[in-house]
Amino acid sequence: MPVDRRERAYGMKAFAQSLRGQLILLIIAALAAAQLVSLWLFVDERSMAVHMALGLETAGRAANIARLIEEAPPEMHDAILRAASSPLVRFSLTDTPAVDHTGHSAGGTVENTIRRILPGYENRPIRVELHEFSPDMLPVEGVPSTMAEMHMAMMRDHVSAIEMQLSIALTTDQWLNVDTRFHNPPLQWPLQSFVSFGFTATLILGAAIWFLLTRLTGPLRRLSLAADQFGRGEDVQELTVSGPTEVRDLTQAFNHMRDRLTRYVADRTRLLGALGHDLRSPLTGLRVRAELVEEEETRDHLIETIEEMQDMVDSTLSFAKGVATREPSSTVPIGEFVTKTTEDIVQAGNVVEVSVADNPAVTLRPMLMKRALRNIIENACRYGARADVSVKQEGNEAKILIQDQGPGIPEHMLDAVFDPFVRLETSRSRETGGTGLGLSIARTIIQSHGGTIELLNRETGGLCAKVVLPVFEGQT
Repeated sequence: MPVDRRERAYGMKAFAQSLRGQLILLIIAALAAAQLVSLWLFVDERSMAVHMALGLETAGRAANIARLIEEAPPEMHDAILRAASSPLVRFSLTDTPAVDHTGHSAGGTVENTIRRILPGYENRPIRVELHEFSPDMLPVEGVPSTMAEMHMAMMRDHVSAIEMQLSIALTTDQWLNVDTRFHNPPLQWPLQSFVSFGFTATLILGAAIWFLLTRLTGPLRRLSLAADQFGRGEDVQELTVSGPTEVRDLTQAFNHMRDRLTRYVADRTRLLGALGHDLRSPLTGLRVRAELVEEEETRDHLIETIEEMQDMVDSTLSFAKGVATREPSSTVPIGEFVTKTTEDIVQAGNVVEVSVADNPAVTLRPMLMKRALRNIIENACRYGARADVSVKQEGNEAKILIQDQGPGIPEHMLDAVFDPFVRLETSRSRETGGTGLGLSIARTIIQSHGGTIELLNRETGGLCAKVVLPVFEGQT
């Protein structure tokens, strides 16, 4: 599939999944359903109106023929019946009524019409029968072949038709039988209906719904973007409160949350900074006093302990700064960024191999992310002799794999090593074990970028650190 087709397909999918798209599609579907129901009701009522008009017209015609037959001499009756008959209406005179039951009567409308036209017929028997028949039925009997062909042509294009039979008692002790058929009117889709639907949909969507949806989805999009940026540790300004009441309340709640979290992190950072500053003075005093100890072994042990305490204080301050930093974000190719990050590590004498399969753009704070990756890669070099780093993209995620050839980590400790001051190396040596804050700082920084880090033991031996970062949203 060409790129532009993929982009269009992705755009249509995103539109259909968005709140704006779903509301628009729902409105269009509701309008179309309402239009179809209206057309169906219109066609049904139109069909009923046509049937009623034809039935009343036939009733009036039958009443007039009955009155004409009663007034004409008997030798004229056949001529009158032939002249009155047509492909769809047949008149006949019999001694008995052709309608032997009235189970399908027309509710008395046809009968009342005949009685109004024929004075003195209030008490005369009139029988009416209505039923549907298929268009493949034969035409009315007794009509010429040309009229029969006309009948079939009229009935061919219609699904069903109505047959009405009348039997009217005459003063001549005979019955005038009327057999008539009229088809259902053809289904018509007037152009005005489509024009009306298009105009209504355009007016509602363009003038009203689009404006309302913009007021609704615009603040929601800004809120979503601000929440994502704030979750990555970026500095987010207070959002303007706008939109419907519910959206305004949600925006205000986000602003309050942002203020509270910012104050909390700032207060904790100032507290740790003050604590670290206050601890430096007594540690310095202890160092001076330790230098005055005459016994060399005791003096060296005290100095080593004080230096370890100093390193822990410095690491704690670095950990707090990593949480509260406000370094500006920038979008960089992650493959190139990882390659540059490893250059200093290689110059320090470590063995690091970098493989870049993909180079997607990632939004990050460069100094912090560089520090996090350095901590992980240096751990791999320290405990696994070397580090093999690979970068690839999977969907909307950039994955960085850092593998070593060391002994690995016990399964039950794979998650615990991210806790502050947790050390697998128990010698307490700063050269071999550090302070136990490196992975904690790395995870804090990666999570502040909306990413994740996971440690896995390799089947072939060694440890694999998998770092996942979201790809820049503007990249397709």
